[in-house]
Amino acid sequence: MGDRWHVEVDRSLCIGSAQCLHHAPDGFRLDAARQSRPAAPDTDANERVLAAAENCPVEAITITLGDSGEAVFPPEEYGCE
Repeated sequence: MGDRWHVEVDRSLCIGSAQCLHHAPDGFRLDAARQSRPAAPDTDANERVLAAAENCPVEAITITLGDSGEAVFPPEEYGCE
């Protein structure tokens, strides 16, 4: 992959299901309120982090390319009519 990603968790959406930890245990942490946060917001592209975003039940995780801000997940066409 070789890209750098910026990972964010929308804490207003996060329900603390911990699915992100299941898919990417090194990529996410749960705080005292059981809400997720990225272990390192800026990270190397990683299939496990992508799997965590794809499997989040409330779609709270977004990933963008670190240098351009281009959407990795959800893809820009995701959710279009």
